Amino acid sequence: MMILLFTQAPVSAQGISGDVIKIGIMNDQNGPYADNCGLGSVAAAKLAVADFGGAVNGKKIELVIADDQNKPDVGVAIALRWVDNEGVDAIVGCSASSIALAVQEIMKNRKKPYMLAGTAGSFFTNDKCSPMTTQWVVDTYAQPKATVKALLAQGIDSWFFLTVDYAFGKAWQADATKFIEAGGGKVVGSVLHPLNSSDLSSFLLTAQASGAKAIALANSGADFANAIKQAQEFGLTKTQLLVPLGLMISQTHGIGLKDLQNVRLTTPFYWDMTPESRAFAKRYAEATNGQLLNEGKAATYSAITHYLKAVAAAGSDDGDAVMRRMKSTPVDDFEMKNVSIRADGQVMRPLYVARIKAPAESKYTYDYYEITGTIAPEDAWRPASESACDLLKSQ
Repeated sequence: MMILLFTQAPVSAQGISGDVIKIGIMNDQNGPYADNCGLGSVAAAKLAVADFGGAVNGKKIELVIADDQNKPDVGVAIALRWVDNEGVDAIVGCSASSIALAVQEIMKNRKKPYMLAGTAGSFFTNDKCSPMTTQWVVDTYAQPKATVKALLAQGIDSWFFLTVDYAFGKAWQADATKFIEAGGGKVVGSVLHPLNSSDLSSFLLTAQASGAKAIALANSGADFANAIKQAQEFGLTKTQLLVPLGLMISQTHGIGLKDLQNVRLTTPFYWDMTPESRAFAKRYAEATNGQLLNEGKAATYSAITHYLKAVAAAGSDDGDAVMRRMKSTPVDDFEMKNVSIRADGQVMRPLYVARIKAPAESKYTYDYYEITGTIAPEDAWRPASESACDLLKSQ
């Protein structure tokens, strides 16, 4: 575990427990999802703290970092130690959904803000919503909704799922299945594969034999990369369409444009969209020896910045007070403008439709996407009328 301390000349402040604002950064730092967030998210967090001047109302900001190792028991132990013994006020998580569900319960009971900057289960803002949790990137409802709708319109009406065997993958498949069936399509089969599988050949051959027009990849990280590469080796892409239901640009970089060219996807953020996003991506690259700024790392910056603004406005790190400020104040930073946070914790940001460029189209470093459309928040996220979240019903 690392501790990073940022200071500035102290001035008086009220309501800050322990005279320090302490934020935990928890994610997979060495396993299959390390590229999604990992130490790159720590770098983004450091930039957020530095941009805030290192303190809130004169009280120091401290970052505490831990690797959850993709193990729920490890993540739970870290969260309990942080909030019960080490005075951590909030956690930014990019953990597997199985870990995040357990950590969310701890944060709810202790009334501590929990910001998801890469965890994608849609249940966090649906039946398992918490007044302490906010969802900053995408979820297993919004991302497949746009992808499925677009492909059904092109006649891609039979689907097979290759799904990672834990809560995240199963939620992704369940949400996508609803959109497929509602649009007149059919799911002809599915297989579950273990997390962090190096050999997916038997699963891919089952998918190939199904004859489905689309093979939906309900996984992420190293599992997704292995699926793409091995599917190419088996020639699946000659007769069937590989459909990533969730794809971060860091995965695009790792796999390469040759294997991913012309793939369509939905994304909440692309570094090369605006002068502000390009400027921040340049700063981030300079701080990380040239790393690509992806969706989860950008969201980590946004979540911490918005949290710190709320602490400053509330004059306190009390969880209830901070959450009220976070939800009543629009998010405004280099990647989001005037974006509200709904009562269920959903950050109501727009999504973008993108096409992955062919190698010959890419003209400079990380020039990977062509943005072809924008999806308004009200069309992207689960409508309040369909939600099982009591926080929305009580409004």
